Amino acid sequence: MQTFKPAHFINRELSWLEFNQRVLDEALDERTPLLERVKFFCITGSNLDEFFEVRVAGLKQQIESDVSERSVDGLTPMQTFRAIVQRGRRMVDDQYRCWRERLRPALAAHRIRFPGIDELSPNDRAWLDEYYHAEVRPVLTPLSIDPAHPFPQLLNKSLNLMVQLEMVFSGQPLRHLAVVQVPAILKRFVPLPREDGRQDYLWLGRVIGHYLADLFPGASILGYWQFRITRNSELYIDEEELANLLKAVENELHNRRRGDAVRLEIETGCPVEIRHALQATFHLGPEDVYQIDGPLSPGRLMALCEGDHSPELRDAPFLAPLSARVEGCTDLFAAIREGDILLHHPYESFRTILDWLDQAAADPDVLAIKQTLYRTGGDTRLIGALMKAARNGKQVTVVVELRARFDEASNIQWARALEDAGVHVVYGLVSYKIHSKTCLIVRRDRDGIRRYVHLGTGNYNASTARLYTDLGMLTCRPEFGEDATTLFNLLTGISQFRGLRKFLTAPFDLHERILAMIDRETHHARQRLPARIVAKMNSLSDDQIIQALYRASGAGVQIDLIVRGICCLRPGLPGISRNITVRSIVDRFLEHSRIVYFENACQPEVYVGSADWMPRNFFRRVEVVWPIEDGKLRERVIKEILALTLADNVKARHLNPSGAYELAVPSLRARRRRSQFEFIARALRQEPLPSASGGRARPPKLKLAARPAPPP
Repeated sequence: MQTFKPAHFINRELSWLEFNQRVLDEALDERTPLLERVKFFCITGSNLDEFFEVRVAGLKQQIESDVSERSVDGLTPMQTFRAIVQRGRRMVDDQYRCWRERLRPALAAHRIRFPGIDELSPNDRAWLDEYYHAEVRPVLTPLSIDPAHPFPQLLNKSLNLMVQLEMVFSGQPLRHLAVVQVPAILKRFVPLPREDGRQDYLWLGRVIGHYLADLFPGASILGYWQFRITRNSELYIDEEELANLLKAVENELHNRRRGDAVRLEIETGCPVEIRHALQATFHLGPEDVYQIDGPLSPGRLMALCEGDHSPELRDAPFLAPLSARVEGCTDLFAAIREGDILLHHPYESFRTILDWLDQAAADPDVLAIKQTLYRTGGDTRLIGALMKAARNGKQVTVVVELRARFDEASNIQWARALEDAGVHVVYGLVSYKIHSKTCLIVRRDRDGIRRYVHLGTGNYNASTARLYTDLGMLTCRPEFGEDATTLFNLLTGISQFRGLRKFLTAPFDLHERILAMIDRETHHARQRLPARIVAKMNSLSDDQIIQALYRASGAGVQIDLIVRGICCLRPGLPGISRNITVRSIVDRFLEHSRIVYFENACQPEVYVGSADWMPRNFFRRVEVVWPIEDGKLRERVIKEILALTLADNVKARHLNPSGAYELAVPSLRARRRRSQFEFIARALRQEPLPSASGGRARPPKLKLAARPAPPP
């Protein structure tokens, strides 16, 4: 069997940074409406925060534990960390240059400004003085740093002011340091009152800095500098000592805010001695310090995009219609009995799922509802339907994943509310995150008990369903109902996995089944039978899968990968991956659906599910991937969703063998194709979609559009 070298793989962390660069590129793209560019700028900053909180924090722990094992790309943890620092600094420089040279001037040109306090008129100053004393001063706490007052415990990602001041004692001037934490409860920038359409904002940190003399009476303020600390935010739960998962997660949430520091951000101009003092306080080295020439906590700028102002600076509004299959439908259970229903979000409304749950909650023939919840966003309609169902005497069981990163507190809150309403809540599994998106409704129909199932690639979250591209399917196929029943019994009871009929499930058989299907395409190619793989996902990092794809490429399988984020595979390597292309699309909506197509010698198969091709999804999470068995729906996925995504030559970026991404450059005669906007246009035109046959006939021979040549 062919062996592959470290040079054939891209480092996971560096690949993620390249993804974040693609997000930043959208903020730089002047073809994108201005406030949408501001959103991408904010997302870039929020993404980097999480990267340091989780990935960099984990690397630093490995380094401190003297872990020297190399990753599949050949780098040790220390080598990876050094590469991250080098690439990350360049990204941060680009990020804030984007703000200073592109976004802020463009906003000012549209009368959205961030003036300095010294630019304010006397009337503005009078208003600000009143605002500060009424709204800001009461919640500020100046904290001195001296032998009697040790350095305060600062919360993760909180914005703070390091203040240098001088006071006279016994005729001698003495310098002191103090910290003022900017209250997170206050908006990070202050809108000035305007009646002429202008939008002028003051940074809250600057407002507090302007009034520091009020906080330290009798002292001379020598200077102040904004800074913030990023801390390790991973939850650490000792599974062997665990008695109560809910309590363990709650305890760890308190610890998260005070985890070890992993990054110090401080504004430029801070004196070296103060910067060094902060480094020593938080046990950080110079490589952990990022000097910022712009707004710290850039994610807070997202508030600038709230409200309905400046529509000319936004994407045109889009209200997703209902799927043509359910438009005007008053009985969703009857519609599902007519055939499988495929929903493509956000182009088709998530309301269908909420309507279905509402109908189930009130339907006297519904006996039981079982559902997994990963990130609900506290959707009151969804949670309310489950509560209503329980109050109406139905057996309602919800598997809540408490460890959905950064949604833990919200999930705990809603889990308790569900329990209070009579819902039986199961708090996931100790060793595995429950990431599958599955809902099972048991109903007494006229012809007997029938099980209705919803499976999805995205969360049961109406908010993200408007922002993420996902697929969902409603079905009452008996084998799907049986598999869903078995899955929930695994999650809520004590049983061993004995295989499922239709579902591919992690951590049980998903990995080996995907490998087997890739190997099958490899065998077909060697037999000169039609062989092709098209796979769409968020991330690809599993080395066994990558090696299987390399072997398939070497056998002649044509492979097209649509990978939004991390991709550790190098395409286009002679003799290794010449037949593989990788593209990434970053656009208005977050590409989130996971789809894989196998040509299978003219007997095409399509699988859809919740799992990316990463070790964590294969081995540390419960995932469900299912086949699209209805021939017309399968044809829709292949010829409409995958083909149009592959045809994108406006927002698609191609990965080259070096690990860099390049925008697709269509020829002068080529039609410009922007897949997300074409999906919107199709949805608004309500083009008829293939209807489900509900039958089990042999699937038709389907072909994708001609495969484009790989980029040079």
